[in-house]
Amino acid sequence: MTNPTSLKNITLAVFDVDGILTSGQLLFLPNGQEVKQFNTLDGLGLKLLMEAGIETAIITGRSSPQVEFRSKSLGINYLYQGREDKLIALEELWSSTSHNALTTAYIGDDLPDLSAIRHCAFGASVPNGHEFVKQHADWCSTRRGGEGAAREFCEHILEAQGKLKQLHAKYL
Repeated sequence: MTNPTSLKNITLAVFDVDGILTSGQLLFLPNGQEVKQFNTLDGLGLKLLMEAGIETAIITGRSSPQVEFRSKSLGINYLYQGREDKLIALEELWSSTSHNALTTAYIGDDLPDLSAIRHCAFGASVPNGHEFVKQHADWCSTRRGGEGAAREFCEHILEAQGKLKQLHAKYL
């Protein structure tokens, strides 16, 4: 169950890629090049977080130029690729910034994400995530990874901080 107090203090939102910002399927062209499909709903959610003053980070176990391109195009503050050790990458991020476990929210879907989920003030997962991970998460989105789950996560944080209505109002 969500602790509203923990969400009010969030200043950093961290996202896994495969299974969160994408569906988790790995697609390869005949030449071996990997293809990733991102959801525009999620992209706007990340931009809304940043507009509200919440920094964003990606920590992913795989490395790809597509993730680097997507990260740059959205203005993601921090990018860690090729990191199966998600908690160690998160601790490195904390040691080089003003963020810490009490100000961080993390969303992931599989076992390599579990230690990071458990060490943050708010840890989340998705319906298509691993069952063991969902059991240890504070919250689970209703949307699947790659299908708007990251947007739901972003708006859940913004709603708890009382910032969502104002951000939505500019689109009216």
